Amino acid sequence: MPELLFPLDSAKRFTDQEKVGHNRWHPDIPPVATVRPGQSFRVHCREWFDGAIHNDDSAEDIRDAPLTRVHALSGPFAVEGAEPGDLLMVDILDMGPIPQESGPLAGQGWGYTGIFPTGNGGGFLTEQFPDAYKAVWDFTGRKATSRHIPGVSFTGISHPGLMGTAPSASLLATWNRREGALIATAPDRVPPLALPPEPQDAILGGLAGADFDRVAAEAARTAPPRENGGNQDIKNFTVGSRVFYPVYLPGANLSVGDLHFSQGDGEITFCGAIEMGGFVDLHVDLIKNGMQTYGVAENAIFIPGDTPPQFSQWLAFSGISVTLDGEQRYLDSQLAYQRACLHAIDYLTRFGYQPEQAYLLLGAAPIEGRLSGVVDIPNSCATVYLPTEIFDFDIRPSAAGPARIDPGNGAPKATMR
Repeated sequence: MPELLFPLDSAKRFTDQEKVGHNRWHPDIPPVATVRPGQSFRVHCREWFDGAIHNDDSAEDIRDAPLTRVHALSGPFAVEGAEPGDLLMVDILDMGPIPQESGPLAGQGWGYTGIFPTGNGGGFLTEQFPDAYKAVWDFTGRKATSRHIPGVSFTGISHPGLMGTAPSASLLATWNRREGALIATAPDRVPPLALPPEPQDAILGGLAGADFDRVAAEAARTAPPRENGGNQDIKNFTVGSRVFYPVYLPGANLSVGDLHFSQGDGEITFCGAIEMGGFVDLHVDLIKNGMQTYGVAENAIFIPGDTPPQFSQWLAFSGISVTLDGEQRYLDSQLAYQRACLHAIDYLTRFGYQPEQAYLLLGAAPIEGRLSGVVDIPNSCATVYLPTEIFDFDIRPSAAGPARIDPGNGAPKATMR
């Protein structure tokens, strides 16, 4: 086993650990450890809300989830010899939940998927699903099942939802300027168009005093993906993957977190993966001057891992860029993907699922989302591929009609406040 450089004590909050990570991006957050090119190491990661979500049958924790607290990131890890203009090459050697049968924190035998309410972040389909719901998943080896979504079992394609290098001061200023300009176009929008720097609940590693206050006022939120990688939520970014990150400051300052036991393409409920705490084993190396050599001036590139499962049977749903009330949009691929997802959700309700159960399932199971046509004016076409093997009954259309399942008690819904 590689050396454990970032341990976590499950009995303590993230800020009370031996080594304290961070939940904002800033070049002045000090590294927790230094690694050498060619070194492998293990990192423990807390789930993104640091234990705020519980293994129960209520969704009030999703409704009230403290978004100013995310993401609980392990790191930064400085890499000896890394300089601006280099590429940091990171291999994901292994990862998984903390190997305990049970425990109070996600990752110790269980994880969760949530539909966020519109007023607390929303999701890809927030206009159709404005309220908070939750599904808890139990892990048996690499399999996931849920008492809240009966009739399905699947092997998770586990991956870190978030990993990246630290920005330079100039890149951070660019983020804040362009995202601030976007917010200014509709400052009262719910959910907001972007998230500005927020000192409340900021965790900044070893910073304190005036340095903490200055950085907290400038540091970028970790919610979106950016040039440094960040919260990309790519389901195939799994064990065996090799990623090449641009280096923007000396040491690179690599951080990782937001581990997912499984996820569908798009993480469409926002808290759409099966969120978990766990461990990840990484190996790092450098390609000197790699940003210029390979033209990777911004945004990471990666080689996906070949980790199974490899599904062979699918049922695909298509959508086009026409709104639910019949308005034509020009080659709107996002809208087309929303319509494909809604098509799949409606279809699954014919078998007895509640719409919210179907929505949660599409966020958690390893569905394939594809842009299938982006040139045939005026309609873009997107598709959702749903693996039929994850169901313990046949979901394919037939002359006999859909088999009805017992949806159980359904996905827990939070009461409105």
